[in-house]
Amino acid sequence: MACKAVIFDLDGTLLDTLADLADSMNRVLSRAGFPAHSLDEYRYFVGDGLATMVRRALPEAGCDEETLRRCFTDMQEEYGRNWAVKTAPYTGVMEMLEGLAARNISMAVLSNKPHDWTVEMTDYFFPQRPFAMVFGQRPSVPKKPDPAGALEIAARFAFAPADILYLGDTNTDMKTARGAGMPAIGVLWGFRPAEELLASGADRLIGHPSELFNLIDEG
Repeated sequence: MACKAVIFDLDGTLLDTLADLADSMNRVLSRAGFPAHSLDEYRYFVGDGLATMVRRALPEAGCDEETLRRCFTDMQEEYGRNWAVKTAPYTGVMEMLEGLAARNISMAVLSNKPHDWTVEMTDYFFPQRPFAMVFGQRPSVPKKPDPAGALEIAARFAFAPADILYLGDTNTDMKTARGAGMPAIGVLWGFRPAEELLASGADRLIGHPSELFNLIDEG
């Protein structure tokens, strides 16, 4: 595949953030008097922004706007204190980033996580700063799967979207890539199964970060 740059999703693609998100949200639910959820359930709560995750975690009977607002604020504070307890890069991610840098392939991050957290977490877990751009959810840009953020990155790189691989682990990511006209690469080490990625338009699936180079070397 032609590749001048790679755009990465963050949660479920570069970082395994699920346990810290689940533990933080379950503490919020417990304080509010609501039942907790399993780790596997959170695989389907995340991916579309923090507010959406909170809404999905709340029981329907308790999800009035005031409760949602209160739990969202509580989750911001709880996760803000605990996002680095269990979170870590997936096995092989560091080597993948080093290999891309050695090939002079540009890199960026595009996440639906709030922008400040996205920047803070990438700086913390990737201190070598391999990314030319890091964007989380910003009020001025529609969140994924709207392709606006991906197209903004392409414009800043001054590369055609077709020359930028987009890696992600959810249907939201695959739809973002397709909408932006970028090859959609689904990663199987993240939060969602292969069936979802393929149904959402994945061009290719990879099971380990090192497999990305096989795609690039295809030309």
